[in-house]
Amino acid sequence: MKTLATAFAIALVTTTAVSACGGNFGSFVNDLKTEAVSKGHNAKAVDAFFSGVRADAKVIRADRAQGIFQMPFVDFSRRLISNNRLQSARANAKKWDSVFDRVERNYGVSRGVLLAFWAFETDFGAVQGNFNTVNALVTLAHDCRRPELFRPQVFAALELFERGDLDPRRTTGAWAGEIGMVQMLPEDIIRNGVDGDGDGKVRLKTSAPDALMSGGNLLSDLGWRKGEPWLQEVTMPSNFDWAQTGLDTTRKASEWAAMGVAPRSGKLQSANLPASILLPQGRNGPAFLAYPNFRVFFEWNQSFIYVTTAAYFATRIEGADPYVAGNPTAALSEDQMRSLQKKLAARGHDVGGIDGILGAKTRSAVQKEQARLGLPADAWPTSKLLNSL
Repeated sequence: MKTLATAFAIALVTTTAVSACGGNFGSFVNDLKTEAVSKGHNAKAVDAFFSGVRADAKVIRADRAQGIFQMPFVDFSRRLISNNRLQSARANAKKWDSVFDRVERNYGVSRGVLLAFWAFETDFGAVQGNFNTVNALVTLAHDCRRPELFRPQVFAALELFERGDLDPRRTTGAWAGEIGMVQMLPEDIIRNGVDGDGDGKVRLKTSAPDALMSGGNLLSDLGWRKGEPWLQEVTMPSNFDWAQTGLDTTRKASEWAAMGVAPRSGKLQSANLPASILLPQGRNGPAFLAYPNFRVFFEWNQSFIYVTTAAYFATRIEGADPYVAGNPTAALSEDQMRSLQKKLAARGHDVGGIDGILGAKTRSAVQKEQARLGLPADAWPTSKLLNSL
């Protein structure tokens, strides 16, 4: 599920926003218009903004069809990270070097991070989406799956329209309402949009400097820590206590080193920073140290597999070696994963929904059950665990 700055979106929800969704679409739109006027928006602007708005069934289908996130890390990362994409990232780093220098100077965000998002979100601006933005936002606000996220975005889009920065009938983007080269939601554009090229406008669809500076500002606003690493590949001792792995456990990187965790190449990027051991496919797959900045990626996108791949790709862009894939145990099928999630939920674990996707909450629940059953607690679900439950 792609949700830029979800934390801010939810924090800004009003009581009205969480109480109204579903029902007749026309009546729903009329309620939005009434609320917009009550918020101080000009009535004529409100009429113009909502004129012709319609529900988009393709948006709902896209929202429900996110099977790609069911892929394991090795498969997913190999699908998204090609030699061509890596070369394009490095070429764009060179082309926009002065812009990235400004981003790093002003916001402390390393260029590899923005290049990774730029690549994955829109292939460096080439594929920005052709969904009508207002239709997408209103459709998702009307849908009762996540109205608390999307209803505030409708009013933010209205504000952009009143500023002259959005055309409700012509502005297009991703199915979830994000706009531009790095795919930002309207609230984030209002809060973090930056005129990077000095033309007096924030044009995220056509101006790379605007998009990159805005993305850097957003990440800074979300808590990015200047000059600090985010992810580093490591090797693990075979006798490690796997229950110590996962994002729920943090120690200083130097403490992990004392326990036998070693950088695959070079030295620890920051020995004194807190870090977690990340095993995307269990103890037999790749292993990483995840530093505090890694968690900021989840404010950009909540998919565990997407976040880990983006963070890894950012390290590759900046010169890291390809990871060692290892020989991880085969992943569960979608049906098996759903069955596992049902069993975990029945035992009282919060798995974040029965969706067949191995997200952070399901991983945490898996690790707890592995520890209870005396299995290696590496948070990677296996058919043995499924059968044991």
